[in-house]
Amino acid sequence: MFRALSEERRQYAVVYLARRAGAIYLGDIAEYVAIREGEPNRDRYERILVDLHHRSLPTLVEAGVVAYDPATELVELSVPAAELRPYLDLLPAGAR
Repeated sequence: MFRALSEERRQYAVVYLARRAGAIYLGDIAEYVAIREGEPNRDRYERILVDLHHRSLPTLVEAGVVAYDPATELVELSVPAAELRPYLDLLPAGAR
């Protein structure tokens, strides 16, 4: 879990998912991350989208934190948000 949450972008994605019920579109997560990273422009959004798809989400899937369906681009938590709370509480205040 600590390795999965060791990168800020993955932290943002998990925090966003923990605040929502059900599956979320990858594009919505990328938009949230772009805003959190302070660069919500189209180019940044596209780079974040690619990174989430190819690097960040596979790491979270491997850790058993999220489920991601590339065909539908839907992402959802694989564990109840309450189980993640102790880990999320350890994140820096800026990531929460």
